[in-house]
Amino acid sequence: MSDPIEFLDLMERAEQQRQARRRFIRLCGGAAAMTGGLALLSGCGDDNDNGSPTPSPTPTPSGAITDVAVLNFALQLEYLEGAYYAYAVSGSGVDGALLTGMGTQGPVVTGSGAGAARAVDFSDDVVAEYAREIAADEIGHIRFLRETLGSVRVAQPAINISGSASVDVAGTTAVGAFTAAARAAGVIGAGDIFDPYASDENFLIGAYLLTDVGVSAYRGAARLLTNKTYLEASAGILAAECYHDATIRAELWRRGLTVPSIYTRVSQISALRDSLDGAGDTDQDIGTAATANLVPTDGDGLVLGRSAAQVLNVVFQNGAAVTGGGFFPAGLNGTILTSGAG
Repeated sequence: MSDPIEFLDLMERAEQQRQARRRFIRLCGGAAAMTGGLALLSGCGDDNDNGSPTPSPTPTPSGAITDVAVLNFALQLEYLEGAYYAYAVSGSGVDGALLTGMGTQGPVVTGSGAGAARAVDFSDDVVAEYAREIAADEIGHIRFLRETLGSVRVAQPAINISGSASVDVAGTTAVGAFTAAARAAGVIGAGDIFDPYASDENFLIGAYLLTDVGVSAYRGAARLLTNKTYLEASAGILAAECYHDATIRAELWRRGLTVPSIYTRVSQISALRDSLDGAGDTDQDIGTAATANLVPTDGDGLVLGRSAAQVLNVVFQNGAAVTGGGFFPAGLNGTILTSGAG
């Protein structure tokens, strides 16, 4: 999986998806951004040459979370997913030109030794193809959100995608985020590591740690968006993330038929996430060999959603009101910064 030709193919696929999304922006009449409330941005990559009017911005109520704040929050979740999948497929991260912006740009903390971020030596060609396609989609999401936000996009903050027992984050010693999550869930012992790059199965569990949360984040954000162009674009990304999540969950469930411990480990991770973000059913495992739960939904068949604060509880790996930790050791850029208070 470390073959540079394969990664070039990945980037080419992401570029094709990018061009499709750029055409979508033109058809929508351009993107919108904030100047106090919402004001229109004229440049999202391509000029609007079809003469159609740009969408009218919706006034933002005083004290409300703005559309730009929501999209920048989503962008940073995409930075996280993009980094994980890009390393798993190619052994290197997302192009640095796609990581700049407002706020403090941070590194991708990869760790060293056992558990360090690297290309997965996939043994199953099907799982390898899943990984390549999802990586291309996540890079496409990063490009699309950055182009939509234009000059108000935020930079990638520091991201911890390591499974190492010890990592350095700006001079501070921490534990790789995947290992910290697995220890907290009881998936491994207090002195063990969880290396998501060690095998197909570990990669899928690492993907489950992230992708489930991404789906719930986009579902929760839908109620906050006021501009219809943004809402439609967000719905498109939500649909893609749901496909990714269902693929990961289905493959884990299938593998659990021969390795039953997978069901236990996934259930422990689900229980941890549900305990971090407060009351309510915001997380579900993949079921058992007897009864699958491939799509986590409520009683009406709708995918589960989290508020931004609840999402931060999970990715910061903390049930309290904090501004960093876990996968984002130094916190986020933008205006949505603090997790929920218990």
